Amino acid sequence: MRCAGGCGLSDFALDAHLNGGEQGIYLVSDLNTQPVVLVIDDSVDVHRLIAARLKSEGVQIVSASDGPQGLALARAQRPAVVLLDLDMPGMDGYAVLRGLKNDQCTVNVPVIVLSGMSDSSDKVQAFELGATDYVTKPFDFAELRARVKAALRLDHLLRLLADRAEIDGLTGLNNRASFNKRWAAEVNEHRRYGHPVSLAMLDIDHFKKVNDTFGHPAGDAVLQEFAGIIQANVRSTDVPCRFGGEEFAIIMPHTAAGDAATVCERIRASLQSHVFRRHPEHRLTVSIGVTGSQGAVVDLPPEGWIEQADQALYRAKNSGRNRVVAAPFPNAPGGTAPGPAVAAA
Repeated sequence: MRCAGGCGLSDFALDAHLNGGEQGIYLVSDLNTQPVVLVIDDSVDVHRLIAARLKSEGVQIVSASDGPQGLALARAQRPAVVLLDLDMPGMDGYAVLRGLKNDQCTVNVPVIVLSGMSDSSDKVQAFELGATDYVTKPFDFAELRARVKAALRLDHLLRLLADRAEIDGLTGLNNRASFNKRWAAEVNEHRRYGHPVSLAMLDIDHFKKVNDTFGHPAGDAVLQEFAGIIQANVRSTDVPCRFGGEEFAIIMPHTAAGDAATVCERIRASLQSHVFRRHPEHRLTVSIGVTGSQGAVVDLPPEGWIEQADQALYRAKNSGRNRVVAAPFPNAPGGTAPGPAVAAA
């Protein structure tokens, strides 16, 4: 599901969570507008050396001594780059990398792996899990500095593109910013003219298992193929969007909830029977919540409609997944009456 709430922690909460004595955080720079480089390594010497060598690069160095602390800091501060050691006690670097790429707050953060393991299989595994670069210890600091600069440029460009684009770079669908703008316009039109409109929220079932089992690139491929399934089944007037992570939304202008649920059932059935190119043995399903007007004008802000569709989605998840649940607004004012499951496999 999507990243709930904000992705940051307050300074007080961060301190309470992370400062556990000498085994906690070694260094947290003064936070301002400089890009943050997060170092996750169990070696105090590595932290000190990296901080010294990158001091002149205009970055903030944030350091954690183990995986759980690193994940908490990454979520709290959304660094521009993560430098990650693989060989750590407890949660190793691979597990940390999976955690970073499974969290919508950190999925796009470039990760440079620092490791004493030079075997090609270790490198391949790191890249399949989503690493941006791999540097073998003992590393040359001039080379490391150059790689960090390249990663910082990548992060800067990704943030600029995200701010300006209305298309999701992975799936080719409309992105969250585009959804917010278009959905607000549709709700305003509905309230002004009374045209029917529906909204569907779609969430791939057990998607985390795909990333954990096959790696982050396989998860990306699943999202791309599912986006293709959505596009093949919606109508020309519908607006499919990537809402966040493995969750999608479809705006359906001039469409009542029942008709919208019929479109969503086609999508559900198509995904259930779909054979994925990279892992044909693995099948996936999707849960879908639908809401829409049934005749009367619904006097709610856009967020109210999203909440109604989300409630239908949660019902689909809680009642067994792989189904479409419709929760239309009633024909007359006076409360809502979520409808029954439209389809269940």
